[in-house]
Parts: sequence; C-alpha cells; structure tokens
Amino acid sequence: MVFDFERLLGESVKIHGHLCAGQVLGVKMSILGLSSVGIFDPRGSDRKDILVYVEIDRCATDAIQSVTGCSLGHRSMKFMDYGIMAATFLNLKTKVAVRVVAREDSRDKAQHYFPDIANPYEAQLMAYKQMVGEELFYTMPVTVNVPPEDMPGRPVKRVRCARCGDYVQDMRHVNKDGTDLCKACAFGGYYCR
Repeated sequence: MVFDFERLLGESVKIHGHLCAGQVLGVKMSILGLSSVGIFDPRGSDRKDILVYVEIDRCATDAIQSVTGCSLGHRSMKFMDYGIMAATFLNLKTKVAVRVVAREDSRDKAQHYFPDIANPYEAQLMAYKQMVGEELFYTMPVTVNVPPEDMPGRPVKRVRCARCGDYVQDMRHVNKDGTDLCKACAFGGYYCR
C-alpha cells in the first residue's frame, strides 16, 4: 500500500482543527516511520503491530495519531516528554524500530523554497508540503524494549495506594519503605489535595 499524503493530511487537519506546519511534519514523519518499519496498513491489518513513542506535545502528535491510529487510550502511543520534534515507530511483530527526528535546518530551507513569503510559518507550511523526507528528517534505527506493563491490552496489575486509596495500574506504583503508594503521594503531584 502506498500512503496518500494529501488524504492523510486532510484527515489530520479534521482531527487537529486547522492546517499548520506541524500537521505536515507529523503526517510526513508518520509515513516515513511506518514505511521504515514495514507497517503499511496501520488502521487496518497492521493496527495491532504498531507502537509509537512521541517526544513532544505539539501539533505533529495529533497528525501522528491520525495517520497511525495509535493513541494513549489504546496504549499504542507513548508520550515521552522530551520536548523534541521526534517519534519512534516500533513494529511489534518484527521488533524493527526507527526514530524519526525533524531537522532544524528544514526551517531555514523553507525560506529558500518560498522567499517571497514574509511570514516564516506560512513559508514552512508551504515548503514542508514539497520537501522530501531527507530534507525534513533524519532517521536512526533503534532498539526499543517494551516491558509487559507498557504493552497494549489489559492492566498487568492494579495496586491500591496506602495513603490516598486511588488504584494504580500497570506497575506505576512506588514502594516506599514497604508501602505501596501512587506517584503523587510518593513524590508530590501536579495537584494539591
């Protein structure tokens, strides 16, 4: 199967709510990543064979979700808060994985494609549609060892926090001095009780 960039971009825009350079990058990143690991029908016959690690919470992540069908709710997308415009695509069947990283110099190249467009974001949007993969990204084969508690499917284990009573799934609890705690009780959370 050949990926239809324009159709995938249109679907991504519907989910994200607007067209932007990040959407274009995310769609192209997904096509490159999926192809590199041998996944050609991510929303169909290959849907249970793909796991994606995204490293940024920006527009491209919505595009990656749209193209791959992977999501946090299905546990087939993992968010690694690195702040890098990158994603790793893992074929669970073959264990082949590739990390795709947006090239910083692609921003400058965009201005060369459209020197008459004063707004750099608009120039990027237009140029990214035309630029080929090597101009936009660099890739690296990687190894990803996925522990059982991070695999899609039912929770491996549920533990009740001894302090607040919340249930913690998938081995995300912390044992402090022989007591099972949720991370918020063990280390402090983003919220206060």
